[in-house]
Amino acid sequence: MSGKREIRTSDGAAPVGAYSQGLVVGDFVYTSGMGPLDPATGEVVGADVAAQTHQTLRNLAAVLAAQGLGFDDVVKATVHLQNLKEDFAAYNEVYKSYFNEPYPVRTTVGSQLMDILVEIDFVAYKGR
Repeated sequence: MSGKREIRTSDGAAPVGAYSQGLVVGDFVYTSGMGPLDPATGEVVGADVAAQTHQTLRNLAAVLAAQGLGFDDVVKATVHLQNLKEDFAAYNEVYKSYFNEPYPVRTTVGSQLMDILVEIDFVAYKGR
């Protein structure tokens, strides 16, 4: 597909598989699903969903920043929680602290995750 450009930054968690941290396609930035990995060590940061959500959002912020974007540019978020019912309230408190209204549209689902409690991906608009 022509017109897509990879985003790569050492400030966010490195991919652990065959995927890019993010892609720019036209006026949109698509991030991969990111979790609470420390960019320097690759280790999981935080024992609870609040701490893991903070680290996940820091990783996503790094990918957005590599394109001169921030959380106000996010238009869509998809969120996977290992323990949806138990962790939703704590995750949501952290998540909303990163955004201003109007909040991005969002889908939050329970998923079987590999040794993490949260994974989030974004679609951001850079056409302003």
